Amino acid sequence: MAHKADSGRRQSESPDALPHDIVRQVRALYGMLTDVYGTDKLVLKAGKLGALRAMRSRRLEDQVLALQKIVYEDPTLDAPPAPDDLLRAVRDLEEEVADLIARRTVEDRIEKRIAEKMQERHEEYLRDIRLQVVKDDSGPETPQTLRRLEQLEALDRVRLARTVLEVLRPASLPDVVGQDRAIKALLGKVASPFPQNVILYGPPGVGKTTVARLVLQEAKSLSYTPFGPLAPFVEIDGSTLRWDPREVTNPLLGSVHDPIYQGARRELAEGGVPEPKLGLVTEAHGGILFIDEMGELDPLLQGKLLKVLEDKRVAYDSSYYDPSDASVPKYIKKLFEEGAPADFVLIGATTRDPEDMSPALRSRCSEVFFDPLTPDDIQLIVKGAAARLGVELDPHVAAVISQYTIEGRKAISLFADAYGLAMYRCKGDAGLAAAALTPDLVLEVISLGRLTPNTPKRPPGKTAIGRALGVGVHGYLGSLLEIEAVTFPARHRGKGTIRFNEAAGTMARDSVFNAASVIRRLIGRDLADFDLHINIVGGAQVEGPSAGAAVVLALLSAIEERPLRQDVAVTGEVSIRGEMKPVGGVYEKIFGARQAGMRALIMPAENARELPPLEGIEIIAVADATELMRHAFASAPADPATGAGGASAGGAGAGGAGAGGAGAGGAPAAGG
Repeated sequence: MAHKADSGRRQSESPDALPHDIVRQVRALYGMLTDVYGTDKLVLKAGKLGALRAMRSRRLEDQVLALQKIVYEDPTLDAPPAPDDLLRAVRDLEEEVADLIARRTVEDRIEKRIAEKMQERHEEYLRDIRLQVVKDDSGPETPQTLRRLEQLEALDRVRLARTVLEVLRPASLPDVVGQDRAIKALLGKVASPFPQNVILYGPPGVGKTTVARLVLQEAKSLSYTPFGPLAPFVEIDGSTLRWDPREVTNPLLGSVHDPIYQGARRELAEGGVPEPKLGLVTEAHGGILFIDEMGELDPLLQGKLLKVLEDKRVAYDSSYYDPSDASVPKYIKKLFEEGAPADFVLIGATTRDPEDMSPALRSRCSEVFFDPLTPDDIQLIVKGAAARLGVELDPHVAAVISQYTIEGRKAISLFADAYGLAMYRCKGDAGLAAAALTPDLVLEVISLGRLTPNTPKRPPGKTAIGRALGVGVHGYLGSLLEIEAVTFPARHRGKGTIRFNEAAGTMARDSVFNAASVIRRLIGRDLADFDLHINIVGGAQVEGPSAGAAVVLALLSAIEERPLRQDVAVTGEVSIRGEMKPVGGVYEKIFGARQAGMRALIMPAENARELPPLEGIEIIAVADATELMRHAFASAPADPATGAGGASAGGAGAGGAGAGGAGAGGAPAAGG
């Protein structure tokens, strides 16, 4: 057939082709069409196109017209070509038939490949069906898997009692001890028609997590809040949360598992479809996401979390996602195109200072501060735990526990340890165990745990010379700082020295030098005439200027031999002009002083304006050094003839009053 076509083409290309050559070319074209369509289909096609009569005609022009109708598939052609146009018409037909044969050849080849692929898929399908039938008949279980299943079921049948913290956890907000102010503040921010994101600050073990959970329960019971009855409380720990910056995995926000390397589900992996994995922010949708130890959360992850808080959705992206792929399920398309919902209220808890938190995070959250628990609060917690367990508690047991911890969790743990030890010694007799739960038994448990008293004992005596009590803050806990000073006449006048324990830090050292300058200015004593030794008992690290007032009092008391009250603590910085300057950590210092048994706390007047009414301790606000001295010293100087010192005492302690914590100039002259 190809030989005939080539021969006809060579003859048709001759400009002097004779009619009998054209006849052979036409016959060759008919032969090719017969090979392409087959005789019967060619006749049927000619009949549909109205070319059957022309195809059977003896006239060459009619035969060419029939070819045109068949090849061009145009039944409207009715005029046969003129004799002069036959050669050109045949050439055009040759080109069209060549294209037709080429298309049919390619189509046949493709159809053959399709048939082969379909046969392969059919065989694979049959093979999978056979394997599935075999699996269904035999099952996935083997003796080894059945043995492991039996072991797991045996483990499930073992049940230990709930932990004591679960049993004694407060069930309602009134059961929470010592956090009335924090509870009211948190309710106002969360149980509202417009709930706010909140950061909770406070020491560990004071009930931040419990209060947050109970506040949500309270909010769900109120009709005007947006929280529904099924609003979730999702709790995570920021210190243990791990994620991959490449977004391979992110349990907080969610991630996308690609179908190749991360093991998407089989039905998705086979089609190359990525699968989004929803994060905890979506799990908390409509409720509260509680992040404990939020200050430990990765800063980059905090930034991503802020984006979710603003958008209230989580966006997903993947280079494997093809929106035009018909095999992508609708829920995956929705996640990629619209994102996952993440409309929740964030409550973060931390034991860090606010200054250590991300400024961007703080600007988007309200802040609530939890108070440290007092010894009275600890005693209430222990007594409440005993009542829930049905134990008649010796009244001194709670008092002993309160001396060794300020954490509610730790107090319950100590009580549970003592009760467990009593039960063991009484062989499980609850009545005997309750009777055996005495302070001595609690002290034995405390000794085994190597605990030390949380509250230092008050210094003996009501007054002391050269010893002032300051207040420091570590985290959210306040504690007493005992600052003592002694003076000796210098061996050579004007060549005295100052000794100071450098372990307390450069800030405390500067307070000593400043105090030396201020005292010289206020009482007229040249400290270079004395050898001074100042010590912060215990080597406590002083990181702020608030110990300045206590340093001045200790030095002035030692120099003038005036006794200081030992039931009053002091905090504040004093300028060289005798003004009391405000300091930080006032709430923690108040609780620390009260826990240490102080009757009063002297502080700058500017700090006292911020305080609500407090019980158990008197707050003495002073504006300048004169007032400071009036409240700190127990008496006037023993010898009024000591120059400026006597005058200060006569002026209601004005000389000592100026002994603030900030001065300049005199310390180098004292040899410090």
